[in-house]
Amino acid sequence: MTAINGSRFQSEVFLLTGIPGQEHIYLWLSIPFCLMYVVSIVGNSFIVFVIKTNPSLHEPMYIFLSMLAATDLGLSITTMLTTLRIFLLNSREISLDACFVQLFFIHSLTCIESSLLLLMSFDRLIAIRDPLRYASILTPWRLAKMWLACVLRGVVLKLPYPILLKRYRYCRENVLTHSCCTHGEVMKMACSDVTLNSIFGLCNALLAEGLDSLLIFLSYVMILKTVLSITSKAECLRALNTCVSHLCAVLASYMPYIGITFILRFSKNPSPLVQIILGYVNLLLPPLLNPIVYSVKSKHLRVRIFKLFVN
Repeated sequence: MTAINGSRFQSEVFLLTGIPGQEHIYLWLSIPFCLMYVVSIVGNSFIVFVIKTNPSLHEPMYIFLSMLAATDLGLSITTMLTTLRIFLLNSREISLDACFVQLFFIHSLTCIESSLLLLMSFDRLIAIRDPLRYASILTPWRLAKMWLACVLRGVVLKLPYPILLKRYRYCRENVLTHSCCTHGEVMKMACSDVTLNSIFGLCNALLAEGLDSLLIFLSYVMILKTVLSITSKAECLRALNTCVSHLCAVLASYMPYIGITFILRFSKNPSPLVQIILGYVNLLLPPLLNPIVYSVKSKHLRVRIFKLFVN
C-alpha cells in the first residue's frame, strides 16, 4: 500500500457536489434545506433546554432523549456549513484537512447516535419487563457513565478514519458525490491501494452500527415477548405505544445508512442521483424527524414545550 506518512495537503482540495445538473435552481433549493436545518437545530435545542430546565423530566427516558437531541444538534451543525455554502454561494471547495475533520465528526456523531438508540431500547426493555426496579437500575450516575461510554466509543472507533486517510496521496479526480465528506467517498479519491482501509471501514461499521442494530432487534424481540404475555389488551397497547417514537428514530437512522453503505461498497456503477438522495436522507432525516416525533408522542414533553412558547 503506497502512502505518504507525515505529509500535509493544505494546498489540495476536494470539490463537494450539491445536486448535479440543477445548479441554476440552487437558490430555490436552498430554501427547503434552510428550513430543514432551522427545524432540526431549533427543535433539538428546545428539547435539550426543556428537559434540562424541568426537574419533572429528569427521568431516564427523557435524559436519553436529551442526549440524542444534543447529538443530532451536533450532526446538523457539522453538515450545515458545507451544504448551505454550496446551495447559497455555489462554493464547492473544501481543503483536505477540513474534509478529514468533518468526516470524523459525521461518523463519530453517527456512532454516538447509534449507541444512544441501543441504550434507549434497553431503557424501554427495562421499563416494560421490570418497571418496579426501573428507577433503581437507571440511576443518574449510571446514565452519566453510559453517556460517557457512548462518546468514547464513537471517538475511539471513528478516529482512525481521518488518521488513515491522511496517509494517502490524492491524485485522482477530486470531485465528491455529496455535499459532505464521508469515509467511503474520500477513500475512493486516493491513488493508493485502499483495500486494507476498505476492510477496516467495513469491520468498523459492522462493529458499531451493525452490532447496535442487532442488539436493538434482540431487545425488541424480548419486549414483544413480554408484551404478548400481558393479559390486559389495554396494558399491552399502552406498553407498545411507549416504543413507537424509538422505533421511528431507529428506522430513520438505520435504513438510509444501510442503503448508502451497501451502494458505496458493493455496487460497481451506482446511480449518482440515488447516492445523493440517500446521502441527504441519511444526514438530514434523523435530526429533523426525532424532535418532531418525540414532541408529538410524548405528552409531558409536548406540554412543557407548549408552556415555554406561551410564556
